[in-house]
Amino acid sequence: MSEWWAAVHFLRPQWLWLLLAAPVIYLSLRFRDDVRSRWKRYIDPALLEHLIVSRKRRWRLRPVHMISLLILIGAVAMAGPSWKREQPPFTEDRAPLVIAFDLSETMNAIDLDPTRLERVKLKLRELLKVRNGGRTALFVYANTAHMVLPFTTDNSLFDLYLSSLSTSLMPSQGKDTAKALHAVEDFLKDEPVPGTILFVTDGIESKALPEFRQFATAPDNQNDILVLGVGTSNGGPVRTTGNGFLSDRTGRRVYSKLDVNALRSLSRIDIPATTLTLNDDDIHWIQRRVQHHLETLQQKNSKTRWIDEGYWLTFPIAAIAVFWFRKGWTVRWSSAALAIIFVVPPTNVHSGFSWLDLWLTHDQQGRYYFQKGDYQRASDAFDDPLWRGLAFARLGEYDDALNAFALSDSAEAWYNQGDALAHLGKYPEAVAAYQQALARRHPWPGAQENLTLVQSLIPKKNDKDEDKEQQEIPPDLPPDQLKLDKDVKNGKKVQVQVDPKKMADIWMRNIQTTPADFLRRRFAVQAAEERHP
Repeated sequence: MSEWWAAVHFLRPQWLWLLLAAPVIYLSLRFRDDVRSRWKRYIDPALLEHLIVSRKRRWRLRPVHMISLLILIGAVAMAGPSWKREQPPFTEDRAPLVIAFDLSETMNAIDLDPTRLERVKLKLRELLKVRNGGRTALFVYANTAHMVLPFTTDNSLFDLYLSSLSTSLMPSQGKDTAKALHAVEDFLKDEPVPGTILFVTDGIESKALPEFRQFATAPDNQNDILVLGVGTSNGGPVRTTGNGFLSDRTGRRVYSKLDVNALRSLSRIDIPATTLTLNDDDIHWIQRRVQHHLETLQQKNSKTRWIDEGYWLTFPIAAIAVFWFRKGWTVRWSSAALAIIFVVPPTNVHSGFSWLDLWLTHDQQGRYYFQKGDYQRASDAFDDPLWRGLAFARLGEYDDALNAFALSDSAEAWYNQGDALAHLGKYPEAVAAYQQALARRHPWPGAQENLTLVQSLIPKKNDKDEDKEQQEIPPDLPPDQLKLDKDVKNGKKVQVQVDPKKMADIWMRNIQTTPADFLRRRFAVQAAEERHP
């Protein structure tokens, strides 16, 4: 209570001078009603006392009291009382989260049913539901670290790639958590909103602990880090891709245990860590930490502003104003108007007129329905094409959303067109839309990330392949003849040098649309580039 009272202040304190008007008006009216003060200059005071008839009545509420009270409350309301802060409009109010998913072989251990890997997938799906539209990115790592998805709010897209993850996708096995930390740190380097990194792993190597300590204690670092331990202290055998079990050189099965000591070491360097639970306690723990980190930084951010709470005083002002009604037609017609407004149910937004039109614009009505989750009524109410398109997009009607976004030529409109086209599977058109958005606003990290992602989803072809497709091959074409030159002797043996980057480009041109195949090939390309920079 003391902290709340200490935070109370006025945003416009100059309006408090209006408080002086209340006693001035009250005293002036009391002086005007004082019969003695008005007649004492004309009548002898001794005679005046006998001429005045004193009224013996109880105190009652009079208009002067109501006017004074209205001035007092109105002055406080106009002064803008405030005691809470808020983030300015159109800023990020949901904390971004980067998930670093351990895909080393030990994640196939069966101490958690069916495996650690599959149990984590279920947990992450539940976490996405709790985040309710928060921006989430996904990285995977073993001996190498790779980005699967940049920040996205599309849970269906996230789930598509999450389902395709397996330990066999990684180019080489092992575990290098420090490399994964550096990869995520570079990814968040240009992110304007502070984020949280969640490591989902069954253990962290001791050599990576100094890197975690340095990250957590860096003075210019605004990103937080959490660790979710996967597995049990008893451990379990590690399953292989062929439904067998991993064994060592002696033929014994390899057992993997949760590295509890590493989790305890993290707590000593102020990095929160928890373990996977059977219920949702771990999910809510993560979400609370993620959101608390953002709110803490927002409180330190000078861009936060105080909330004007003066509008709450409009309710007592309206209640006092009711006393100004008098008997007669005014009361009857006022009551009828109030009955029409509050008793008659609101008409549908499809009709030509709604009683909400008296108080809210169409865009305000649309925003009201949008925040309630009634996107169908919101799409009907909005006049703004961008908001109407967003309502259609929330309904999954991407064709209608695309038509709405096309009515505007702003950078946001082109960006939203790119999202709608990507959902419709029209990746080349989506690339063109993102390029138009970047042409109107640059730099724009979000648009650039989406552009890169969509470009990676477009299968590439060689020029020779395109020429072959354009040529018609007759069905009766005879087979080619193979001729060998027998006169050539003493041929030279030549060693062909293969450029890994060129081979990677060839692999990427022949990429399939299956997410697992796409990720496997992309990870192999990135690993080859790391080995041969």
